[in-house]
Amino acid sequence: MPIYEYYCKNNNKLYSFFARSTAYADVTPRCPDNAKYTLERVVSSFAITGNAKEESEDFPADLDEGKMEAAFGALEREMHGIDADNPDPKQLAQFMRKFTDMTGQKLPEVFQEMMSRLEKGEDPETLEAEYGDAIDDESVFNSIQKTLSAVKKQPVRDPELYDMREYV
Repeated sequence: MPIYEYYCKNNNKLYSFFARSTAYADVTPRCPDNAKYTLERVVSSFAITGNAKEESEDFPADLDEGKMEAAFGALEREMHGIDADNPDPKQLAQFMRKFTDMTGQKLPEVFQEMMSRLEKGEDPETLEAEYGDAIDDESVFNSIQKTLSAVKKQPVRDPELYDMREYV
């Protein structure tokens, strides 16, 4: 009696379905949250046992993914409040401080200095002209973007185990 997993692109959720026989192997159930949504079968993850803890390149091993996802959601909403054409320097610095605090990202000294000056209200364009060479090193910003993208794309796992018979 297998358990099959399905992913819903519409709501970015993973669902688990209990099948009482292998006759359901080629059947795709309806989405439990909305029957109009289409599910696609995914390869189930599996548990690994042992004592070794491995840190990923992007996230620490003790990361609470739920908390991190909520934090990034809040940061993303805050980012939408920043006027791209005329950004408030203090708001930019506050955003960057929150991001670095949440992710543990260590910014180079030159960026920390820039953030301090932004917090004092200095003009971002003036700082960009002054620190142009440091800003051109986009590795820090690529790292931030990579982290945001990875967290945002992570699907939410529905904790319920659904009976396949009820959704076909």
